[in-house]
Amino acid sequence: MSCLQWLLLHIPGFVLVFIVAAFYIVLSIVGLYVIRAFHSPAKLKLHNDVAGFIFATIGVTYAVLLAFVVIVTWQNFDEAHKNVSKEANYIVSLYHDTRPLPAAFRQELKGDLVRYINAIIEEEWPMMIRGEQSAEAQQAQDAIWKLYGGYVPQNETQKIFFTESLNKLNDACELRRARLLEAHLAIHPVLYFVLIVGGLITIAFPLFFGTENFVPHIIMTALLAAMIGIALSTIIILDFPYTGDISVKADIFKTVLTTLIHS
Repeated sequence: MSCLQWLLLHIPGFVLVFIVAAFYIVLSIVGLYVIRAFHSPAKLKLHNDVAGFIFATIGVTYAVLLAFVVIVTWQNFDEAHKNVSKEANYIVSLYHDTRPLPAAFRQELKGDLVRYINAIIEEEWPMMIRGEQSAEAQQAQDAIWKLYGGYVPQNETQKIFFTESLNKLNDACELRRARLLEAHLAIHPVLYFVLIVGGLITIAFPLFFGTENFVPHIIMTALLAAMIGIALSTIIILDFPYTGDISVKADIFKTVLTTLIHS
């Protein structure tokens, strides 16, 4: 489990946003007071024109990078949510596709699927929060494969439906592998380093602007710092789609379990 996952486990999402934003705000205000202690506004004002062009370039570069990472993490989070829904729906569909098959096969499959989904909900989901996977869920999945591997369709109708059900089982297993991979993969640490350092550089530049009105300068700098802090904390939250209070839940599997039990 990474340090960021540990943070998401122990700190609610909105609290984390507040903490990161507050850290950048405090840093910007303290930095502004330090700069003003050594340099007067009149002295800093002499370089406003040059600093403005440089700050514009740095600001645009960082904004593009930050926006790109936010969009990518959001797309990954949304994709994880869609994949979970697809996986659950495939499980229901593969059972429904076995209607023409013998009752004994369907009954055994139903029991294996109920065990499998229970293992996902009760054991695997809490483990995924820490970036791990469940051995019990894997064993339940292997039992389903063993059941399919030992059955031979008796007629053409059974063969068609059995093949379709088997295809959905393949799809569901593939989506589970993707889900387990998404649970522990994250943005590369180098990119996090670039985002954090880039944010500090972007916040540092307005500190060197010379303004006569100190309070508006503090407010503008603090707002910029808050925006960067909010964006960075959003990336952290979305980077781990199954960890924290703002995450993909197992509710769809609970619905599937109820559907299977009453089918």
